[in-house]
Amino acid sequence: QVQLVESGGDLVQPGGSLRLSCAASGSIVSINSIGWYRQAPGKERELVASITGDGITKYLDSVKGRFTISTDNTKTTNLQMNSLKPEDTAVYYCTGRFRVLGDFRIYGYWGQGTQVTVSS
Repeated sequence: QVQLVESGGDLVQPGGSLRLSCAASGSIVSINSIGWYRQAPGKERELVASITGDGITKYLDSVKGRFTISTDNTKTTNLQMNSLKPEDTAVYYCTGRFRVLGDFRIYGYWGQGTQVTVSS
């Protein structure tokens, strides 16, 4: 089994920065992909950024140039968010697709989310 826990959400002013972290636990042997989603009140959940096991990254158009996704190792993923805007306010979720010890298949997992609020 794998569990994901997000941290780093906070209240910041427009133009500020935050660094979100996603810590994974379990017998992960390889990463297929890691993604950060967000959901704002009254809006649909959207994929903000993703990174594959071989380091390929993709970003939502509205965050390109401001957000950076990275991995420290197979169990830690970060989302650096700069030049934050009020429109970035949302609950941010970490999701991962992993291969675990003793199983050739790839499974998906979700964290419980961390609140990011951008307001003056």
